[in-house]
Amino acid sequence: MPSRHINVATTRRAIGAVFAIAVSRSRMPIEQREDAHLITHALAKDTLSTLRSADTEQVAFREGLIELGRVCGYAIIDGAMETEFVPIQTPLADTTGERVTGLDDVVIVTVLRAATPFVEGLMKAFPQARQGVISASRDEAAGMDDDGEFPIRVDYVKLPEITVDDTVIVADPMLATGSTMCAVLDHVVDAADGFEDLIALSAVSAPEGVVRVAERVPDADVLTVAIDEELDDDGFIVPGLGDAGDRAFGTT
Repeated sequence: MPSRHINVATTRRAIGAVFAIAVSRSRMPIEQREDAHLITHALAKDTLSTLRSADTEQVAFREGLIELGRVCGYAIIDGAMETEFVPIQTPLADTTGERVTGLDDVVIVTVLRAATPFVEGLMKAFPQARQGVISASRDEAAGMDDDGEFPIRVDYVKLPEITVDDTVIVADPMLATGSTMCAVLDHVVDAADGFEDLIALSAVSAPEGVVRVAERVPDADVLTVAIDEELDDDGFIVPGLGDAGDRAFGTT
């Protein structure tokens, strides 16, 4: 059988070209978009497409919210948290590894109830996170006022200690008018002794909500998977994905 001669220089050039193409195609998992940061991870967009579909039934919808929370958590780690080099001894030699810093200084606040499966996914990325819960809802019967806001009722607040070293993630799948998120963020800011980062995380946002949170709570970074077109007259995001709580829990 004839021998094959491998041209090492040519092979290295080919590998280098492939690597250059990969680098040129790569992008950060979080991109700045005016008043918000957008999670651009392909799996986040794929999962959100499943959630948007009216054909997605309750169990699949809830599992999709869990999956989206997990992907969002990994995007936050990759795009917003720092790493440090550490010495490591393998079974064969000493080497240098890289570890994420701050994973023990994370607080996740669940906005009941739609955020429950969303946060279940986040906890897979941040298993050591301390958790808080705030039950807040808008008064649908009162409707939106002339400024496009709803009255917000806060029924329950339970937060862990929040310190200047903490990354605080307030999770609610839908950022519509921003009324609920602003009310929740106010409670978090009032209770905290400070924080390293404050993130308002959602799956889908409306432009009105993004602007309201950015103006009302400037210390918070709005992070979302999608910014949709508009709100309808009832304050629902269009095209949106419907009522996330009802679809996840099978209620109407």
